Amino acid sequence: MTLSNLGIVEGSEIAVAPVEVSAARSIVVSGSRLASASVHPDTLRLALTGKVLTTGDAVSLLPQDLAPPPGSDVSQARRQLSLAIGTTWTNELITVTATQPPGPVTIGPSSVLTWRGMEVVVEPEPEPVEVPVELPEVPPVPIADLVGQQDQAKLLTEWLDLTFHRPELLAQLGASAQLGVLISGPEGVGKATLVRAVAQSVGATVVELSAPSIAALEANAAAKQLSAAIAKATKHSILLISDIDALLPTTPPPVATIVLDTLRAAVRTEGLALAVTSAHPEAIDPRLRAPELVDRSLSLPLPDSKVRVELLRVLLREVPVESDVDLGAVADRTPGFVAADLAALRREAALRAAMRHSEGVLQVSQQDLLGALETVRPISMSTSDTLQTGGLTLDDVGDMKDVKQALTEAVLWPLQYPDSFARLGVQPPRGVLMYGPPGCGKTFLVRALAGSGRLNVLSVKGAELMDKFVGESERAVRELFRRAAEASPTMVFLDEVDALAPRRGQSSDSGVADRVVAALLTELDGVEPLRDVIVVGATNRPELLDPALLRPGRLERVIYVPPPDADARAEILRSSSRNMPLAADVDLAALAAELDGYSAADCAGLIREAALTAMRESLSAAEVTAAHLAKARTAVRPSLDPAQLAALAAYANSRTL
Repeated sequence: MTLSNLGIVEGSEIAVAPVEVSAARSIVVSGSRLASASVHPDTLRLALTGKVLTTGDAVSLLPQDLAPPPGSDVSQARRQLSLAIGTTWTNELITVTATQPPGPVTIGPSSVLTWRGMEVVVEPEPEPVEVPVELPEVPPVPIADLVGQQDQAKLLTEWLDLTFHRPELLAQLGASAQLGVLISGPEGVGKATLVRAVAQSVGATVVELSAPSIAALEANAAAKQLSAAIAKATKHSILLISDIDALLPTTPPPVATIVLDTLRAAVRTEGLALAVTSAHPEAIDPRLRAPELVDRSLSLPLPDSKVRVELLRVLLREVPVESDVDLGAVADRTPGFVAADLAALRREAALRAAMRHSEGVLQVSQQDLLGALETVRPISMSTSDTLQTGGLTLDDVGDMKDVKQALTEAVLWPLQYPDSFARLGVQPPRGVLMYGPPGCGKTFLVRALAGSGRLNVLSVKGAELMDKFVGESERAVRELFRRAAEASPTMVFLDEVDALAPRRGQSSDSGVADRVVAALLTELDGVEPLRDVIVVGATNRPELLDPALLRPGRLERVIYVPPPDADARAEILRSSSRNMPLAADVDLAALAAELDGYSAADCAGLIREAALTAMRESLSAAEVTAAHLAKARTAVRPSLDPAQLAALAAYANSRTL
């Protein structure tokens, strides 16, 4: 965000100097219509406390860098923001349009905040307020704008129409008119939006509750909030409870029994329907799915490329865009994006357009939309186990033509050309195993592969999924593949896969490894087939893997990544030193021929050590000489083990016989 506010890109040179930061007399801000209408001044003050603001800055509402005043309740501010804006409040930005005095300011005790066009006087000491669990009313969208959800909307419309307007038909058939439905799907896909749109079409009102907010309350207070919402519902109302898994998890709290009884009473109420949403339906108390409670379900799928094009068209309908904007190209660059992610992309693109044009007609360009992808990530890929490609592609990988071709066929073709496989009547490969000596570029190849195919990548080291508690390791494997399916097309990279799936029956860990192998095999070729998910494993000990993992339908393509030869080492040296001033006496090709036993990592380390050697001689050194490289060779020794290389070569030969 700092880069964006400064109008610079990564790698730019800047000058840093100290400035005086004043307490603002007044600050004028602008934001989304929902934020300006819903965010209470007290909450806005707390969210902006501790931030340095200047005119033109885009500022996040995340109150993570606060220096909160004594007595402030930061957690309450987060809850208030979530209630006012929704679960996407962490992506909400506001723009500072004016400050008095000019220059860098912070909010002081007497500062006055003003939404652009509407003055808001903020009291210096906010009074404690009770957190409302009921969510603010959000304007519904037309059903026609529910791109990719028309079938689900039609089915929900029919259910509500029978429940509210034609209950006598159900009575004649011996069925009750009660309705409880679970709507599941990835976070941000539009579950609550679907309910609001359908409710408007059938003339029903919606009473919304946030399950996480109720779950945070004391048991009696939670039950009272739920009962109060039900009492507020009138005839032809839908009680919508979002993220129900937070209130009724698989291991339920004591209050769950009271909640379930209250919900049963609500479902039996004439003219009242119950709709609950969850991104994790497997984590819900199974008692909720009882026949007399929530006995119907709808699942909203992840948008594919065609659906993303239509979503972008709907989201940008009221936005001035340049005539050459290619929404198809943007959709191809946004795998795994849901509606909320695309809305965040639109907002970031608008900010970039605003920074490019200080005056005149504003229009969002193709470059604004593609540039926004540098900062906007899909919700499903927001955790720390995602692998960043750094802009690498297979073209950046020197030599290794056979390996690159094999990976392209096994990983990229199934995701890029599924029609070709379907036309020929064959199933594409589901997984690939890369093996080779350490330091020879297996992880680098995965990053380049993901960059070439524009894939989302979930990276997991084998040992990270191991847990001593029964069932936890298997749950972690299931969660990994669930997230991969939600972010598809996705590549699941299992680094050091031999630690995750060793030969069964040979471990002394109370069977944890055996159960993990079974869970992994089930996910690879179980009842629920993987779609647009490719699994890539990497190891330098392939003989330790469970043989069942390598049979067809699992990690069926086995690719040997050999140590670099002289030509490959020369390419690696050139790539590692492309930004380094080399003296005229440096001959990288001749040097590469002498580096027998050096891995790719060793070659890169040699270049780095040569630069450090030059700096040790003089911090003002302007180039790296052959002497520096020769001295660096005494510090960076070859790491490849001849015995291991021979064993891997023998394994590779056994696979080709």
